[in-house]
Amino acid sequence: MAALDPLTAITDAFTSFLFGKTETTRLPVRTSTGQAQAVYLPTAAPGLGDSGVIIGREVYSGKGYIYDPFQLYGQQLPAPHWLVLGESGNGKSALEKTYVLRQLRFRDRQVVVLDAQGEDGVGEWNLIAEEMGITPIRLDPAAALDQGIRLNPLDPSITTTGQLALLRTIIEVALGHGLDERSGFALKVAHSHVNATIAARQPVLTDIVERLRHPRPESAEAMNVALDDVRAWGLDVALVLDRLVDGDLRGMFDGPTTVGIDLDAPLIVFDLSHIDRNSIAMPILMAIVGVWLEHTWIRPDRKKRIFLVEEAWHIINSPFVAQLFQRLLKFGRRLGLSFVAVVHHLSDVVDGAAAREAAAILKMASTRTIYAQKADEARSTGKVLGLPRWAVEIIPTLSPGIAVWDVNGNVQVVKHLVTEAERPLVFTDRAMTETSAGPEDFDTSLEADLEAEAEARALAIEQAKTSSNSTVA
Repeated sequence: MAALDPLTAITDAFTSFLFGKTETTRLPVRTSTGQAQAVYLPTAAPGLGDSGVIIGREVYSGKGYIYDPFQLYGQQLPAPHWLVLGESGNGKSALEKTYVLRQLRFRDRQVVVLDAQGEDGVGEWNLIAEEMGITPIRLDPAAALDQGIRLNPLDPSITTTGQLALLRTIIEVALGHGLDERSGFALKVAHSHVNATIAARQPVLTDIVERLRHPRPESAEAMNVALDDVRAWGLDVALVLDRLVDGDLRGMFDGPTTVGIDLDAPLIVFDLSHIDRNSIAMPILMAIVGVWLEHTWIRPDRKKRIFLVEEAWHIINSPFVAQLFQRLLKFGRRLGLSFVAVVHHLSDVVDGAAAREAAAILKMASTRTIYAQKADEARSTGKVLGLPRWAVEIIPTLSPGIAVWDVNGNVQVVKHLVTEAERPLVFTDRAMTETSAGPEDFDTSLEADLEAEAEARALAIEQAKTSSNSTVA
């Protein structure tokens, strides 16, 4: 061993005398998972558990992302309703469809879809309905009167109070303002008289229009006014309802409800793709369908129901339709209903005439999923929804299939995963649907997907068990 030079020997001796040792040993740096997450905040939010359907993977942590409003409701979610935002082409439609397909694997789940988009004469959900052996309920004013589907706003299954509220909403949406007291009175007495005098069949809108045009003398006597005054009060109301009876919306709501609509099917699709989505007809249609479903489909049983509405700005942006759906959402929470509203831009609803009603519905949506938006839109969305700054900044950079998920304040960036079995069913462009799988392939693929889902869920459970006491060297 080589001898130390005198200077080094003196330095070591002095160090040993001063510090009591000649060498300092650095201990390994260890930290908890919580401390490591605090360094990188986007990964700090805990997972949503391991019960529900797989959506995809968290971008930052790589963990499987599992979501189910029925499992989370109560402790982690104050309401089971969900808002999906995003421009076309970013994967919003694929998310809706895979979510529904995966939910339907549970036997106690049932889904209604208002399909407002489509091509080649059918709605976007037509392919999925065919694969499941389900015929969509196609509302089409151009269909032959003896072949079209009808939903009766005066269906006896709807309470008289619900019928009158629905009639008022139809008229107010068409007029663009609320009914005045006189017009409201004319409508009320006409509706009351029709229900009191017609018992051998279902009352229909034609009966209401006829009574508005020819009011009974006792209606005028009750108010101590002239009969011509009552007739004048109801004229505008009759003209609006006449559009559904003998105008451009005829054939859908001007007769008894079509017999044979299967409300017990796991998936019920209302195909609204034949209706001009920019016309006043769309919010009227959604109001009628929504109220009809409230009284005929939602029952106090143990089923969990999902009501998915595309082009939902027609609901949220109309104060009159929004009021009807607000009641449905509050009512549905007690009966296991999750409302899913799909909207392109939040500015479509928060800056409209129904800003107050829109805010109330958005408040009830405890889950928000936001796909890529322009920077200005992202900032506006973040302000309205109360998103953290880092999430707002990342939204404009998101690639298709990746979205920011805010589940009651638990914010994650999630990459949506689509299986090979689902791919031909959920992508609606022609290139993807021409080689769709047959029914046998679809069933086999579902079994394989279930096995893969079970493995992913087991992995998520294992991760959850180990993450609480793991350390980082």
